[in-house]
Amino acid sequence: MTQAINRSALFNASCFALITTAFSFSISAGTLRALGTDLGYSAEQLGFINSLWFFGFPIAMIIGGLVYHSLGPKKIMNIAFLSHFVGAALTLYAIYFVSDSSYVLLLASNLLMGIGCGCTEAACNPMIADMYTGEKMNKMLNRFHMWFPGGIFVGALLSELMSTLGFSWQSQFWLIPIPALIYAFLFRGKTFPQSSEEQATSLSGNIKGMLTPLFFFIFCCMALTAITEFGPQKWTGLIMESSGAKPMLILALTTGLMAVLRFFGGPVTNILGQTGVLLSGAIISTLGIYLFSTQTGAMAYVAAIFFAMGVAFFWPTMIGFVAAKIPKSGALGMSIIGGVGMFSTAIFQPFIGSWIDSDIAEQKALGLTGAELDLAAGQATLSTMMTFPMILIVAFVILFFWQKGKKPEVAVAH
Repeated sequence: MTQAINRSALFNASCFALITTAFSFSISAGTLRALGTDLGYSAEQLGFINSLWFFGFPIAMIIGGLVYHSLGPKKIMNIAFLSHFVGAALTLYAIYFVSDSSYVLLLASNLLMGIGCGCTEAACNPMIADMYTGEKMNKMLNRFHMWFPGGIFVGALLSELMSTLGFSWQSQFWLIPIPALIYAFLFRGKTFPQSSEEQATSLSGNIKGMLTPLFFFIFCCMALTAITEFGPQKWTGLIMESSGAKPMLILALTTGLMAVLRFFGGPVTNILGQTGVLLSGAIISTLGIYLFSTQTGAMAYVAAIFFAMGVAFFWPTMIGFVAAKIPKSGALGMSIIGGVGMFSTAIFQPFIGSWIDSDIAEQKALGLTGAELDLAAGQATLSTMMTFPMILIVAFVILFFWQKGKKPEVAVAH
């Protein structure tokens, strides 16, 4: 009975930790324009701020995955809380007490927030796998992962509500420490599960399992699926604000729909198969980004629906593909694939920012000003972002025929 109570508390705490991750993403995305305007940062500088979050995430996730069996989830989540809390505190200090050092503080705070988010993934995924078995484990892992888009949905709505009620954009960052304090309280004093010997697969065996053409192919595809999902989401608020649509409502619609789709994703995968889901996602996300780059007003919400339908299954399906098709890579293989997704997003953030700056200069030379200038430049940048899912369409067609008729390998216990 005690173990059941502990499982429930640990799982709920894990969900609040992932909500903290989601809040840090959605609040920063929704206030990006105001941050740049009030503190005088260019889009490229904002891109570097964004990129530190995406660098910290995979670094912590991969290192945390390597040391999970030696440190244990409790110590990793202590690091997560410290990183989340200090990162949020540095952000609040930087934006309330603006000085020449604010930019450096924002870089450091985003790195810390990313580390906290990566530690959450590194600790909670295997911990949930330790607590549950079989179909129950799959069910609980799916319910855990839905809280990233679900948390972004909640954070976006709260941010929009605060803006409507007249709260400053700075005050929205006070939302981030709230779920962090909740998960710290829920974890406090709890008995954490012990890993079974079967889960500690040898590192050399994992590395050998990753040295295959299929893993390398998925590694490259993950870099593109991640930036397809996170690139437009992180910058849509800045771009779409001049289109007549509310950025936080677009973010809420996108992530809310993604959460629902992920919750009921099993039947879709059963019908289309993993490669079919990935190929369909690439096609639909291309259409969604195209609509974002050409439509304004109410049609921007239609674009958000197509975009959400396209990217909803990318992340869990890519991780699931590695688990089913390359099981000898073990938990490390899944961590590496997740890590490269976040590294890719980090690397591309400054590039996207520079594309926006370049497109602004180009449209300004054509005589555009004000909101018209911002919209034209933003949509031009979104057109460039369409390149990512278009490459994926070709890649997933290749993957579809490559894997056609092949059965999943026998999974190694991990």
